[in-house]
Amino acid sequence: MKQSFSFIIALLCAVCAQAQTETPDTISAQELGEIVVEAPKVIRKTDMDVYHPSKSAVDNSKDGMQLLRNLMIPTLTVNDALGSITAAGQSVQVRINGRVASIEQVKALLPETIKRIEWIDNPGLRYNGANYVLNVIVANPTLGGSLMLSARPALNTRFGKYFTDIKLNSGKSQWSVGGTYKMTDDIKAHRDYKETFTYPDGHSLTRTEVPLGGSVDDNRASAWLTYSYIKPDTTVFYVSLQGYRNISAQENYKGLLKLSDAGSDILLDNGNGSQGTTPSFSAYLEQHFPRRQTLVVDFSASMYSGHSYSDYVERYPDATDLLNDIHTYVKDRNQAYGLEANYIKNWRSSKFTAGASYTANRNRSTYENLGGDVFHQSQDKAYFFAEYFRMVNKFSFTAGLGAQYTKFHFRESNQGNHSWNLRPQATVTYAINSNHRLRLGFTSWQTAPSLSETNIAPQPIDGFQWQTGNPNLKTSNSYMLNFRYGFSLPRINGTFGIRAFSSPDAIAPRLYWKGNHLITTFENSDGLQNIVFSISPQVEVIPGWLTAAGRIEYRAERMKGTGYRLYNHNWSGNAQVMLAHYGFILSAQYTKSERSLFGERISWHEDISIIDLSYNWGKWQFGAGMIMPFGKYDQGSKSLNPYNTNVKHMRVDLRVPYLSVSYNLQWGRQKRGANKLINADASVDKSTVGGR
Repeated sequence: MKQSFSFIIALLCAVCAQAQTETPDTISAQELGEIVVEAPKVIRKTDMDVYHPSKSAVDNSKDGMQLLRNLMIPTLTVNDALGSITAAGQSVQVRINGRVASIEQVKALLPETIKRIEWIDNPGLRYNGANYVLNVIVANPTLGGSLMLSARPALNTRFGKYFTDIKLNSGKSQWSVGGTYKMTDDIKAHRDYKETFTYPDGHSLTRTEVPLGGSVDDNRASAWLTYSYIKPDTTVFYVSLQGYRNISAQENYKGLLKLSDAGSDILLDNGNGSQGTTPSFSAYLEQHFPRRQTLVVDFSASMYSGHSYSDYVERYPDATDLLNDIHTYVKDRNQAYGLEANYIKNWRSSKFTAGASYTANRNRSTYENLGGDVFHQSQDKAYFFAEYFRMVNKFSFTAGLGAQYTKFHFRESNQGNHSWNLRPQATVTYAINSNHRLRLGFTSWQTAPSLSETNIAPQPIDGFQWQTGNPNLKTSNSYMLNFRYGFSLPRINGTFGIRAFSSPDAIAPRLYWKGNHLITTFENSDGLQNIVFSISPQVEVIPGWLTAAGRIEYRAERMKGTGYRLYNHNWSGNAQVMLAHYGFILSAQYTKSERSLFGERISWHEDISIIDLSYNWGKWQFGAGMIMPFGKYDQGSKSLNPYNTNVKHMRVDLRVPYLSVSYNLQWGRQKRGANKLINADASVDKSTVGGR
């Protein structure tokens, strides 16, 4: 990892030195008859960075995900093999023409129709608390159709991704139907785990788990049917019906527990998983009025029917009797509904936006392990905001205020909570020139407690531990101050940023002893604060051939709660290199996940590497690659609680070679998807069971 970061820093220094003697802009040309229009590769706007795909990036892509990967946007990590888009280890809200979209919908985009990418790293109030926003702007040509097919099977295990999408255009209407299937079936895995329990009287017990094997499943499928009607500058109507099936998501581990008190070794069989179906419906209307006024309304609904489980079994190697036999099984029948409306008024150098939204969740959980006990929870959220944007010479200002009302209630116990929370936000941007821009922004948002954090149903975890929710939790507040400097030099562009974050009442786990059992519940803590420094360059090492990009990040943080005050700091980041020529693309990617502190636990997402080689031939693309060609897959956590100190590493045998093939057939010209400016939230809740 250090070598990768050193490589990026060396490139940064070398090209910055070269920038003193070269012409000021790297440009791409687009011919319109006798006229040649030249535009910078990256345009720094007041509230976003705009990337225009080059002809080579489009020609070497067969779908939207491949195009995003080939653009190599600094900060952004596009993992086409695993189907994910992240930035600095955080989730990215993806949109198509302003409409919130899924990874599958981005993949279904034709690269030829993508005109620009808007990267927003300081989203406003209308994005409702998103960390980052990636908005893909698609053109609106005339009639046509397309058929897209792709497959990526593994060569040594049951792992792969399969995708299809058909679009048919007729006048102002477009129909789209498609589906995707992801298979991760019985992938070999093991767990490195060591824990120490310290009892109230001071004596302790350490248990070291020697792995004896295990497996991971993640099989899922989705399908969609959408219809859109677009009358340019007047009316947009969009409706979609989607279905998602979690076929099997589970982890199973076997181990031998060695005890520090010289007790006999114990065989452990531990697993957890979930399965379920989520159909959803969405309807959207956008109407334009005179004097640059727009009204947009969105409705969405979803349902979830499924179950989650956890099994924990202990026994002596030569015994038939079980020491611990714990099974948790929860059935969910949950619903969610969302309605949102926005009013937008534009002037020459300013804009006013006001909106309101309402989200309702109705959850029914049946605990089979508790004799079929049923728990009903209702949650309601209402959100109102107003935001004003103004440009004055080289400065631009955005200021707004939101207010959120949250209420949740348990029918059986008649317990619950409600609260009002304000959400102020402000941003000021100074354009030094077209290639250099400074931005200072303040934003805030709220996080409502989840179903599992508030559900009072007790869940056994193992022979020592239980988990139960806290119905008295309050919605937590988060505040962030963000400074960002964006630069574009002849062969390098990127950003430098400093981000300060505070959540003074963050919802976090709390552990305490009750008799011989260690109980995990949840509390509004005394707060999480962190500060993050980052630099994200993209370097054209050999223009048109070799490009390198990456991100280096340093974070320092502090967390306080009942009985603890903890500190954490670490380096993280990613590195990407892409060599493209003669229709071939060779790319390599490595990600070192940040180690983040929350509650009394430091956790990290996957450290992963990927190498991929593809070749474009007409409507076809053929490729081969490997997941984890170097390094060791690692995903885990470290508990710092004095009652239960533990370290867990999940190791997956993910050194997977694969083949890939894509086919892209088009006729006529392709019509864009609906320009959906807002998205009503109807994210359905799901129960999660406790686990080691």
